[in-house]
Amino acid sequence: MFVDPMKKSLFRRVGCGVLTVVLLAGSFPVSAEAQEPVRRRNLFDLLFGGPRYEREEPPVRYNRRDGSIIETAPRRERNRSAARPPAPRPPIPLAPPKPDPVAKLENARKILVVGDFFAGNIGGQLETTFEASPGVAVFTRSDGSSGLVRDDHYDWLKELPGIITEAKPAMVVVMIGANDRQQMTSGAKERFPTDAWFAEYRRRVSEVARIVTSRRLPLLWVGLPSFQSPSMMADAVKLNAIYRARTEEVGGEFVDIWDGFVDEDGKFILTGSDVSGQQVRLRGADGITFTEAGKQKLAFYVEKLARRHLGDMASPELVNLGSGTLPDLNLPVDPNKTLPALPISLSDPDLDGGKELLGAVPKTNSLAQSPRERLVKRGEMDPAPAGRIDNYKISKTQ
Repeated sequence: MFVDPMKKSLFRRVGCGVLTVVLLAGSFPVSAEAQEPVRRRNLFDLLFGGPRYEREEPPVRYNRRDGSIIETAPRRERNRSAARPPAPRPPIPLAPPKPDPVAKLENARKILVVGDFFAGNIGGQLETTFEASPGVAVFTRSDGSSGLVRDDHYDWLKELPGIITEAKPAMVVVMIGANDRQQMTSGAKERFPTDAWFAEYRRRVSEVARIVTSRRLPLLWVGLPSFQSPSMMADAVKLNAIYRARTEEVGGEFVDIWDGFVDEDGKFILTGSDVSGQQVRLRGADGITFTEAGKQKLAFYVEKLARRHLGDMASPELVNLGSGTLPDLNLPVDPNKTLPALPISLSDPDLDGGKELLGAVPKTNSLAQSPRERLVKRGEMDPAPAGRIDNYKISKTQ
């Protein structure tokens, strides 16, 4: 059979090429199964629970020269079921332990606080304020729903004398009136705010003030704050005028807190400056009650005047000089040793160039108060001497 030489040459070339491909494929130590792609799970399988397939292995790298496998790091498998452990949180610092309350002295001066729920706020904050002062004790007697109108609920005119006798206070703080905008029964039923109602209310306020001042006790009557309700706010202004007039006419002091809870235009505010000047929430959502910061600010007005009346007893540095706190004064004395200095007689002050003992008051003016006493007790300061920077007087020569 005759075969065309050109076709014979073509067959030889194709056969050599196929043989070369087969030989090269057999030189790689990788099976056909390893080269077959592994099917991944598609969206349909994830939604409707299709079959799970084996995880695809990382591709194998080969050396181009000798066909050997290059070792590669295995792919890091993710464990979706195991949740990552949360990062450790820094430890919360513990609050310093609250110091033990200071024991009060036997002769500690008492502040008696009486009235409604506002008075309870003042009493609680004053107890915190003077907890480190052994010379001051706070005694609070309040009834949240009481007032000077509903004497059938709590009669302050009847109960107050006994409370003062029991507490033996050095001063009395009164805050009442938030519940008094209602009908009063005095022989006849008087509706608020008629003229007859105000006349009887003035009499009751004067009676409360007289009960305190007749015992020669300082009286601090705290006025009502502003309220969110316009009608309550207008009535509070009228009641404060009564408290101020009746308190001052018997020698007491009216504590005006109104400006601390209104803005520059005299309008009610929920948020304002606290005792340190920071902007905080002062009033509750009802527009009547106080927040903790508001209670502190309310008591701050009373604290300033209370310290003026209490004087040195309000100082936290006051200590009890009892038998248990004094040092042992029975020191052994050696009669063979001489003292380093001779004792000086207290009746001979001329040895140090002076004529009187320190702190002595001239006999001709024994009732005169020192500048310190006038500043602490009455809030008065002596005029600055001429030539000092705080002397603002204009001299006649200028």
